[in-house]
Amino acid sequence: MNYDTLLAFVLATSVLAISPGPDNIYVLMQSIVNGTKYGLATVCGLISGCLLHTTLVAFGVSAIIKESDTLFFIIKCLGAGYLLYLAYKVYCSNAKLDLNDAAVPKKSMSQLFKQGVIMNVLNPKVSIFFLAFFPGFLFSETLSSIKQFYVLGLLFMVTSFLIFSAIAILAGSISTYLKSHKNIGIVLKWLQIVVFVGIAIFILFSKK
Repeated sequence: MNYDTLLAFVLATSVLAISPGPDNIYVLMQSIVNGTKYGLATVCGLISGCLLHTTLVAFGVSAIIKESDTLFFIIKCLGAGYLLYLAYKVYCSNAKLDLNDAAVPKKSMSQLFKQGVIMNVLNPKVSIFFLAFFPGFLFSETLSSIKQFYVLGLLFMVTSFLIFSAIAILAGSISTYLKSHKNIGIVLKWLQIVVFVGIAIFILFSKK
């Protein structure tokens, strides 16, 4: 078992969870407007939705691995290409962080949990991202690929849950900091780009 690969996976997941995106910005705004427990309900919904995507990728890619080394290599190349595309999209995006809470609707905790699940489960981009991200981090020659994908999925969920929960708990302080440091958006933007490109290169040179 390659623990260095798992550590690299956790570090990459952490940076991506911290970097501004639709999910963590949504958690931040719900926490600011409705309170910490509402932000945490949103987090639980978002993370729960990851189970479906992990399962789809685990069984789908595992079948491909058994079928052909060539097909698996193609999957890795396509995944690396998708991550480079995401890096390009981030590069073209506006680095300004919009924290306007005027448009944030007030909902119950159960509604926010359900919405978090739906936001994740019905977003095909999550499965595509998992498909691009996970295959390069297979870490064992003895465990089945399905078990390895579930381990990676669990690590992704736990890491994201801890960081998103911290965002919910520290929402007020984070919002104040972001509003008083206008350039932080540029730093986080380039951090995302570096991580996406770095993961793409890592996946290309990784072995099954």
